[in-house]
Amino acid sequence: MLATLLSATLVGLDGRRIRVEVDVAPGLPGFTIVGLADAALREARERVRGAIRNAGFKHPARRITVNLAPADLPKGGSSVDLAIAVGILLGSEQFSAGAGRTALIGELSLGSEVRPVPGLLPMLGALAAHGVRRALVPAASLDEAALVPGIQAVGCATLGDAVAVLRRRRGPGPMVPARVELDGDAGGGGSEAADPATDDGDAVADGLDAVPDLAEVRGQREARRALEVALAGGHALLLLGPPGSGKTLLARTIPRLLPPLGDAEALAATIVASVSAERPVRGLVRRPPFRAPHHTASYAAIVGGGPGLMPGEVTRADHGVLFLDELPEFARDVLEALRQPLEEGRIAIARAARTAVLPARFQLVAAMNPCRCGNTGTPQPCECPPNGPERYVGRISGPLRDRIDLWVGMPRLPATALISGPEPETSATVAARIAAARRLQLERPQQALNGRVAGRALRAACRLSPEARRRAIALAEMERLSGRGTDRLLRVARTIADLADADAVEAPHLEEAARWRAPAARPHLALAV
Repeated sequence: MLATLLSATLVGLDGRRIRVEVDVAPGLPGFTIVGLADAALREARERVRGAIRNAGFKHPARRITVNLAPADLPKGGSSVDLAIAVGILLGSEQFSAGAGRTALIGELSLGSEVRPVPGLLPMLGALAAHGVRRALVPAASLDEAALVPGIQAVGCATLGDAVAVLRRRRGPGPMVPARVELDGDAGGGGSEAADPATDDGDAVADGLDAVPDLAEVRGQREARRALEVALAGGHALLLLGPPGSGKTLLARTIPRLLPPLGDAEALAATIVASVSAERPVRGLVRRPPFRAPHHTASYAAIVGGGPGLMPGEVTRADHGVLFLDELPEFARDVLEALRQPLEEGRIAIARAARTAVLPARFQLVAAMNPCRCGNTGTPQPCECPPNGPERYVGRISGPLRDRIDLWVGMPRLPATALISGPEPETSATVAARIAAARRLQLERPQQALNGRVAGRALRAACRLSPEARRRAIALAEMERLSGRGTDRLLRVARTIADLADADAVEAPHLEEAARWRAPAARPHLALAV
């Protein structure tokens, strides 16, 4: 007997509807899965066999053929386990389902438990787009399923629970659509406004309890100012200084400085979190992601790829910050791969079987030593060979340097400044200024941060007076800036003006922006700031 059910799979960040056709026919016992299934999906045969037996049903000793349509779409993962098992039970006439069009998504254990799967959010979204209004999902994933409007998610903890739900005939009452918590607590059903500090779960889950406050970064006034400008406008920032000068500590304060994501950005970040499956999705992700991969990370880990075109760190940092510590230590191909997303906000991945374009609208924050020994610019003598510092900095190519808006030097501070210096501002104080500057930018016609504005929109936003225009031209020519570099000079100046609540960009704003732009061509100048 033939049974046909609906399920879904992932292709990159996109969900795709899958039609699961199960044919239980007389003949020699066998279990075949066709339809471009990967290794994890082919292994569903053993999981399904054990789950059916341990749920109290009988695995039929017949020829079982499972076809996953469309046949030309590569499929992977374990999201169709539940649909295959239910299809076998229907095809062997061990139960009959009630009326209604119901999709099934979930992985099965040998003990018949229904386990969560990555990417449930985009998969349910794809099903809803095709008119599916009811889906059986793992009981542990009901919070995530509730984020998809227009589809009723029914949780099941075991295969037996799923069969019990399908046996019932749906009554004439109206279907209750799933809710979307856009303004409430990301943990689920609350109606209170999201707390900027703990908006998408408790502080422990987000790691905010371990995030240092900006007040812990003593001294380094210029670096603190550069970080504030960079976060206010979404600009790329590089911190250059010897070991122990506070580069990493300063970068680690970023999660406390960024305002919560808006509705559209939160939904995009939640989809990435769902596919990445690093932790359960309990609601919309309001906290901007902060990713800090190790410099030994591979190309695929940073850019993305693999058999399922999984998102890499540049996509997981979408609408957030990608922090690269020890920047020159990353592989050259990894650094050069950052050029496209820094400019376009997306990354194109091409493999032999398929291609995908993944979002990568991240803000780059990087840190590096001035040389391999780290002593350049300090009282201690440099231990590198001749031209060692230049070769070390040269590992960052000119095109990549040109895409970094702010270069700031962080010299090693004396003990007096660290122990008895003035108390610096806290994260809450600086975060308020950053949020205010971002609101000004999003209220303009382009509705984007300054770091993403270009062309006529950028010139219109700057509102340069004749004097400011002449000064901008003089600074660009003096620093020999490229066309991209000139645009980035104006973007940073516009952000500095926003922090000062100025309507137009004036000469002082341009001067400050140029001071941080100059070391892009001569990196060791940053240590002289």
